[in-house]
Amino acid sequence: MKKSSSSKPSKTDWERVKSMKHRDVKITQEHPELDVDHIARVIVRKGLKPVEAKRSISLRVDAEVLAWFQAQGPGYQTRMNAVLKAFRDASV
Repeated sequence: MKKSSSSKPSKTDWERVKSMKHRDVKITQEHPELDVDHIARVIVRKGLKPVEAKRSISLRVDAEVLAWFQAQGPGYQTRMNAVLKAFRDASV
């Protein structure tokens, strides 16, 4: 027995969207301009290979280091991971 899809049909009027000019797009608080995080999610949904799953670990860092990353806003763990990757790549 085939499991039915949980995806719902799109109610978007794609012809209207495709015909819109940049000046026609209204930026609101509910629909803000795209940022890098939104774009990355769209790219993943369009069929590019997803990044390898992350693993959960317990890591001890200085309180001031953690506070600094958290002060940068949501996504601090992702930024910490990016710093570690950059260090790895620079060490080669």
